[in-house]
Amino acid sequence: MSEVKIAAETRTEFGKGAARRIRREDKVPGVLYGHGSDPIHLTFPGHELLLALRTPNVLIALDIDGKSNELAIPKSVQRDPLKGFLEHVDLQLVTRGEKVQVEIPVQAEGELAPGGNLLEYVLDALPVEAEATHIPEGVTVSVEGLEAGASVLAKDIKLPGGVTLAVEEDAVVLQVLAAQAEEASEGAEEGEEAAEA
Repeated sequence: MSEVKIAAETRTEFGKGAARRIRREDKVPGVLYGHGSDPIHLTFPGHELLLALRTPNVLIALDIDGKSNELAIPKSVQRDPLKGFLEHVDLQLVTRGEKVQVEIPVQAEGELAPGGNLLEYVLDALPVEAEATHIPEGVTVSVEGLEAGASVLAKDIKLPGGVTLAVEEDAVVLQVLAAQAEEASEGAEEGEEAAEA
């Protein structure tokens, strides 16, 4: 995982009015916390932060006021529900070698068994523990040939070295469901036949 360098500035103004002024300047208000230290209120460049946050669990090397270099990962990102721009971000301080708990995206590959079955993501992100500087971008799970009723459990997913599950091993991540549309239409036809008789 590569680091993304972002220059941040400490901020002294708080509240909705201050946050609106910051966003009008194409910047994003945020907070950096962790390791038992007091939270640091920061302002980030909006476009750079938006690009960085496209990578899940991105490792951000912060240059705070041109002097303090800190490593952080995103913990909470608030976006405008309609326009999608960043409204606020919480970052967690990390150090090299430190283990952190994060959620990594799960992607399925392969074709399900024939029959119009549906794949349900019970967990679209898998909770794991990994070294802060070696967080995987995601995991890919093969669902090739799985039939209705089959499940993929957390313990069935192959994780990269140094990464461990932070969820019960028997937690269902993916499951295959039988197609409901055909059953529903067959039931409706039977009901029509009974009404005609």
